[in-house]
Amino acid sequence: MSESTTQRFERLAAAPLVATVSRRTGFLGSFASIREILAHRQLLGLLVRRDITSRYKDSALGLLWTLINPIIQLIVYYVVMGQFLGAARSGGIPDFALYIFSGLTIYVLFNESVSGATASIVTNAGLVKKVYVPREVFPLASIGSASFTFAMQVVVLVIACFVLGAPPLSFGLLYAIPSIVLVLIYATALGLLLGALNVYLRDMQYLSQIVLMLALWSSPIVYGWTMVRDTLERITWMPEWAIDVYTSSPLTLAVLGFHRAFWVSGSPADYPADLLLRMGIAALIGLVVLWLCHRAFAKLQGNFAQEL
Repeated sequence: MSESTTQRFERLAAAPLVATVSRRTGFLGSFASIREILAHRQLLGLLVRRDITSRYKDSALGLLWTLINPIIQLIVYYVVMGQFLGAARSGGIPDFALYIFSGLTIYVLFNESVSGATASIVTNAGLVKKVYVPREVFPLASIGSASFTFAMQVVVLVIACFVLGAPPLSFGLLYAIPSIVLVLIYATALGLLLGALNVYLRDMQYLSQIVLMLALWSSPIVYGWTMVRDTLERITWMPEWAIDVYTSSPLTLAVLGFHRAFWVSGSPADYPADLLLRMGIAALIGLVVLWLCHRAFAKLQGNFAQEL
């Protein structure tokens, strides 16, 4: 080994280690992470575009599939479930296709955001091990990709409302905004937490699929909120506040809000009282949950490269 090489190794050994992530904790640490993510916003945009284009890579129709898939789903709900199976008549839900499709639209945003964010760190293992970027950009990129798909599905939903003669031309349409905010807050929180845990325990991405499936059927998407209320009232041993616990689920509130926005055939009796207030309280709680999940992510991210 030459003398210059020996001296170079000695200088490297004597050089102090410099942390690439902020060592601040609490709210200061969260603000530092936000600034770091904003500094890498161009990379975040590139990752979102990469996720969107790679999903339909080598496809002849490309991004048109983001419109074709929800259109086919809507036709299936309208013809098979609404007409052949008589779900609208037996369940007492008018415009059943719009009812179920509007609920599924907001649920798909939650589902794709959480599932994509959970696998995002492992999927981008090559980048995580080779270069330093804020690790949060990978779950956020998955959520951004899911948001694009969601936007395309909303376009189909709006068009379907006009075609089926139930245009959402009322102030109830504004309920879509808090619904989207609720889903994004809780999806980001869960995505950060599960994405970090999945690095250490790969079973988390499979467990999350089971939880998301349960979330689908525990939300008033294929059945009405009033059906749950009436059923709980008939159960004698069930406490009166059981329906409030069910309604307080953020996903349930988001689905109800989307129904309120796009399902104009509903009446005030189809929704719980003070729906907007409930959504506001859930959003405030969600911000606290998001902060806690991000702090857990910050604690776990230090060994991502070694675990991968």
